[in-house]
Amino acid sequence: MSNNEKEQILWKDRKHYAWFPFSFTKYSLKNDRVYTQTGFFNTHYDELLLYRITDICLTRTLGQKFFGTGTVVLYTKIDTDGKVLLQNIKKPKKVKELLSKCIEEARAGNNVVGKEFYGTGMSMEHDDMDDQMPDMGPGGMHP
Repeated sequence: MSNNEKEQILWKDRKHYAWFPFSFTKYSLKNDRVYTQTGFFNTHYDELLLYRITDICLTRTLGQKFFGTGTVVLYTKIDTDGKVLLQNIKKPKKVKELLSKCIEEARAGNNVVGKEFYGTGMSMEHDDMDDQMPDMGPGGMHP
């Protein structure tokens, strides 16, 4: 893969106030990551790997509908915050659809299935684990 393909920007926007993008919060989507940049004097950069996103949601208030913006919420089980907000972005429905498509491609490309997020489903009670352990005999040694 060439450097141009790695750094291809699929989408970018700023947080809007009404119709105006007068904000120091920037968002971008590249092949397999969502990037956020916030702040002016103290700038915080964050990135989220797409395959780590477990759910995606779109919310729109009446004011956001009037101004043609919305907030896309990205939920993740792995990152510390648990959710990333792409607030007051233009064309939020199209962005949500693009993100959904890119998330599925990233999961397929990384061979990610549900068990990476939700466990293997092999939860055992303490008593069940005793039945599965070999008998160690007195002093923890095999008989």
